[in-house]
Amino acid sequence: MNTQPCIFIVDDDYAVRDSIGLVLETAGFNYQAFESAEHFLEIYSAETPGCLLLDMNMRGLNGDELQAELIRRNINLPIIFLTAYGDIAMSVRAIKAGADDFLTKPVSNKLLIERIQAALQHEALIQEQNTVKKALRARLSCLTSREWELLPLIVSGQSNKEIARQLDISHRTVEIHRAQILKKTAVANLMELVRLYEACQLEP
Repeated sequence: MNTQPCIFIVDDDYAVRDSIGLVLETAGFNYQAFESAEHFLEIYSAETPGCLLLDMNMRGLNGDELQAELIRRNINLPIIFLTAYGDIAMSVRAIKAGADDFLTKPVSNKLLIERIQAALQHEALIQEQNTVKKALRARLSCLTSREWELLPLIVSGQSNKEIARQLDISHRTVEIHRAQILKKTAVANLMELVRLYEACQLEP
């Protein structure tokens, strides 16, 4: 990540925000504290990496509702829920919706820092994988619509004759398209093309 991660505390209890902020500052983290989900949504920029420490029960939008709103906005910020009144059903619901963790207050400083570090490391790994995937997809972006049509048939192992018969085109046309696909994607052979295709998480 080019930008240093920021830990966002969203809790309507000032004492909680203050104490967690002190823990984060002592551990060397940048942080911002918000007294409501609405205030957080007003200030937060999706380009800022980090982790959200989110209270579940708050006035206005609660933790569940803020999580749902972030999903609606396609914001993939790691979320660690902190609540004094949690139960198994609540934690399962939050985790299924994509939360990284669900902790019950009071939580030890050591455990909180460990969970934050784990969430940040996991998010950094995802971002790295997405960057690699984006670069790989760029190698496929120059294909024509016809080449895209042939691509899944080629990587599925079908022969030129089988593809020609299926698409009702000539065997020679398939050969030309196959050669162009290999050239444009900068791969040496079919095996490398299949690996590229799979790395982009496409399916024949």
